[in-house]
Amino acid sequence: MEKRSEEAAARFMAGYNCAQAVSSVFARDAGVPEEVVLRAATGFGGGMGHTGGACGAVSGAVLVIGLIFGSTGPDEKEAKDRTYALTQEFIARFVGRNGAVSCTGLLGCDLSTDEGLARAREQGLARTLCPRYVRDAAEILEEML
Repeated sequence: MEKRSEEAAARFMAGYNCAQAVSSVFARDAGVPEEVVLRAATGFGGGMGHTGGACGAVSGAVLVIGLIFGSTGPDEKEAKDRTYALTQEFIARFVGRNGAVSCTGLLGCDLSTDEGLARAREQGLARTLCPRYVRDAAEILEEML
């Protein structure tokens, strides 16, 4: 059976955004229909809608952590605390491997500017760098689950 990290990278290369690629391969674990996860993750791609913010692969993983362990209301402090702790662990591990969590830091250009987005596209950064980030996010998440 193909590792989910490889499946996530293949989905990314097939046209899913980074957040969708990571989160969708864990939809079954979360007990959520894949199409719901895909819709929910859409805006997180490109560092949250090409703003250069948190990497979509990271956001997709955090979405999965929340779907599996998150709280459903204010009285679920234990679930919230566990979700925060797992999110912190995930981010620390991702930064340990890649040095940053933002698209700007990972790609070396600011996707929130026309120049930065054009440079990322001209240099094919999404095709050369992002598959590794998608793979890493899925691999770390699978290890944590």
